[in-house]
Amino acid sequence: MAVFVALGAFLMTLFGGWTAQRVTDRRHLVLGLAGGLMLGVVGLELLPEAMEAAGEDFLGVHRALLLFVGGFLFAHVVERLLAVRRAAHGAADADDPHHHGRDAGRPERAPEVGLTAAAAMVLHSLMDGIALGAAFQVGGGMGATVALAVITHDFADGFNTYTLTSLYGNDRRRAFAMLFADAVAPVVGAASTLLFTLPEELLGSYLGFFGGALLYLAAAEILPEAHHEHPALSTLLCTVGGVGFIWLVVALAG
Repeated sequence: MAVFVALGAFLMTLFGGWTAQRVTDRRHLVLGLAGGLMLGVVGLELLPEAMEAAGEDFLGVHRALLLFVGGFLFAHVVERLLAVRRAAHGAADADDPHHHGRDAGRPERAPEVGLTAAAAMVLHSLMDGIALGAAFQVGGGMGATVALAVITHDFADGFNTYTLTSLYGNDRRRAFAMLFADAVAPVVGAASTLLFTLPEELLGSYLGFFGGALLYLAAAEILPEAHHEHPALSTLLCTVGGVGFIWLVVALAG
């Protein structure tokens, strides 16, 4: 039953990615919505679940919160290191007589950041599938509740996976490849629960770390670019709407 439900998550993820790809002429709205969805997922879903599952405090601070801050800092450090690398590459290009002037001033992209962020989304979807399978092991009622949450918010996962991959300069082929991987992940995760069960504390620790990294990408990368490119009220409304959508999903699932 869990695998069958996960097929619904597969389709919903692809639909979310297809939606992100189709509205490229309103890129600022896509980025604003993606930032809102990511903020809602982190604050209203991932962090509360992480704090519930991650276990005891460590040196006076909840383990999930420590990992949340660690994930944020990890994403920041990786992004800064890649920025230094891009700056050095740009300086080398400036000294190259064959460097084309038309590329000067063009913002540098970091495909590695997009692929890493999308890979984290795939891992998150894999965990969704594991949670789905574990819920059905507990009982049909619990399984149905988790299924509602997983299937509904997988639209946001697909939307964000495609957006993150393409935002950082990856071509459509790579973006669709990561989207497909994200769609398959919950099916694989649900099927894996026939073989093992993930310890609750490990799951909570992962959710805290992933939530911190996701918040960094939303707050430091996606939302600033969305509002810098097109600082319109409609962009802000898309961000607020994204958070509201996740709040509705959490309320229905709860």
